[in-house]
Amino acid sequence: MTTASAPIKLITYNIKYANEKDGENSWSKRKESLSSLMRFFEADIFGLQEALEEQLTYLINNLPGYAYVGTGRNEDGKGEFSPILYKEEKFEVLESHTFWLSKTPEKPSKSWDAAYPRICTYALFKEKQSGKKFWHFNTHLDHRGDRARKESVKLLWKKIEGVNPKNDPVILTGDFNLEPDSKGIQYLSQQLNDSKIISKEAAFGPEKTFNAYEFHETPISRIDYVFTGEKIEVLKYGVLNNSYEQKYPSDHFPVMVQLQLK
Repeated sequence: MTTASAPIKLITYNIKYANEKDGENSWSKRKESLSSLMRFFEADIFGLQEALEEQLTYLINNLPGYAYVGTGRNEDGKGEFSPILYKEEKFEVLESHTFWLSKTPEKPSKSWDAAYPRICTYALFKEKQSGKKFWHFNTHLDHRGDRARKESVKLLWKKIEGVNPKNDPVILTGDFNLEPDSKGIQYLSQQLNDSKIISKEAAFGPEKTFNAYEFHETPISRIDYVFTGEKIEVLKYGVLNNSYEQKYPSDHFPVMVQLQLK
């Protein structure tokens, strides 16, 4: 017998890879504000992008109660991760995997016109209180390759369909490097729901999610998304444009949703 599922607070966040050549936006100068933001909003699940191993180590050490799944995109398991952080007290990971957005997804690789290897990390979670299961896919599409993005969204949906024959609830998060009117986002929106559009409450915060660290400029583009399957209700959607000392913790804003498993 299962009990009712409590709402799930989820955040997708491109935290910008650790780089000490970014001046005032170097990782060493923004890591405290970024981890503080994550601690304050205390999502049940975070889908991160551009996280290097040193950043993951720092965040896990500064976010008590969280664990993560995922691996780096390089052959040695290093490089950028697209990890999923989750509250251990709330969720059990039944399985997790990482695949590459390429013609050979089961091994480290890049294809088409991609500038870098790109990955998707996913996991099947069980909510400990209710016993309900759901899939979470978290990814980061290439920033240069038009064809790579086009093929990657097709591969993502093919993988989601392939691993989920029981049609359990599905969440897809990430930095897609695509605007809402692009063919790639339009394709995904035919398979899944854009959480902003179906949110029961009006969207909070700015429209755009990429800020390029430009505190005094209008954010540039909406490229970070949370997509949900038909068995998930979206209660709230917001883009969090918190800052410190007229600086942003990352060149992207976190996108937060409150979800209810049906």
